[in-house]
Amino acid sequence: MSFQHGLSGLNASSKNLDVIGHNIANSGTTGFKASRAEFAEMVAASMGAGGGNYGIGVEVAAVSQQFSQGNITVTGNNLDVAINGNGFFKVMQTDGSAAYTRAGNFKLDKNGDLVTNTSAKVMGFKVDPTTGLSTSEATPLSFPTGAPIQAKRTDNITATLNLDARANDAVGVPANPGPPPVPAIPPTPRSTYGTSINVYDTQGVAVPVNLYFEKNGSNTWDVFTSLDPAATSVGTVVFDGNGVYDITANTPITIQVDPVATNPNNPPAPWDVTLDLSNCTQFGSKFAVADLKQDGYASGDLTSINISNDGMVMASYSNGVTRAEAQVALANFRNPQGLLSVGGNNWVESFDSGPAVLGKPGDGNFGALRSGALEDSNVDLTAELVNMMTAQRAYQANAQTIKTQDQVMSTLVNLR
Repeated sequence: MSFQHGLSGLNASSKNLDVIGHNIANSGTTGFKASRAEFAEMVAASMGAGGGNYGIGVEVAAVSQQFSQGNITVTGNNLDVAINGNGFFKVMQTDGSAAYTRAGNFKLDKNGDLVTNTSAKVMGFKVDPTTGLSTSEATPLSFPTGAPIQAKRTDNITATLNLDARANDAVGVPANPGPPPVPAIPPTPRSTYGTSINVYDTQGVAVPVNLYFEKNGSNTWDVFTSLDPAATSVGTVVFDGNGVYDITANTPITIQVDPVATNPNNPPAPWDVTLDLSNCTQFGSKFAVADLKQDGYASGDLTSINISNDGMVMASYSNGVTRAEAQVALANFRNPQGLLSVGGNNWVESFDSGPAVLGKPGDGNFGALRSGALEDSNVDLTAELVNMMTAQRAYQANAQTIKTQDQVMSTLVNLR
């Protein structure tokens, strides 16, 4: 039986060296997880036979994967993502099956799909650009590289500005001969307190909208969109005694925008835009516009993609729009060591691993993401080299047992 002992030891040591060599070979592989060979003795035994058990060698009981965290290296690449903690990226392989990986070195292919180096599509939750809400079902992440995004009509304008509390009424005051004489205060031109912003129609054509403010009494200003003296006010903004927007005294202001001047070729019909002045103030300082924004945009081509630390995929377009298009999905398992490695930095689920549970980065027991970085292999080269020397000595020792047994057998055969 000693031949069997030594032979089993040689096989086990050889497999151990294979595992160690595989670890060393992948020490520079992004997201790679080291494995280790785990041994078990083999014993010949019979039920109830006291003292009759004896060993018949060793076997490799399992090759277990070690899912410890690898070091995170900053790369600066905007499509590189590292997982810091639990979880795997879910990808769809070229045959349509699901796989999971820790390697976040993603690319954008010619079709606009976010893919891995093996052309597997990265899965995530799509985000509605109008509501900001994400779907609950993971789908392949794809972006419009072949055609521009559709234009969005402006529906709201928000202004943040200060109207000078020291300003006189716009109509002016005639001279009073007195006594005492009071000089006249001339009318204030409507253009004194004015600003403008471009809004967009449904075709993405910019339409300028002018805003002018005329003081018409204590803490009250009329809002106009034209310098035409015959133009009527589109609304009034009222402030309280502290110069703050008076919520109870103000009503919503709506501006009708006619695109015919800038879009004469079969333009869309005029439409209403809501003007929000709730952030405006009336303080004793000069007229100043702090912020003026609207929610429309022209059509635009995709220029770049960035993945933020919360997994949000931010797409930038040539029209100046940057918006969240999707969120990268993470998957986790009750028993990650039960996953089956299929190569290409990918694992697939098995009966032992249990089904995948999907979630968002940072939620529950899912790890956080680090954008512009990659997770290194968790192989400890120093430890692997020491393990290799130990495995080599075990191999040599088992070979020696076979050699010794052979010598014993030769001695027995040569007995006379």
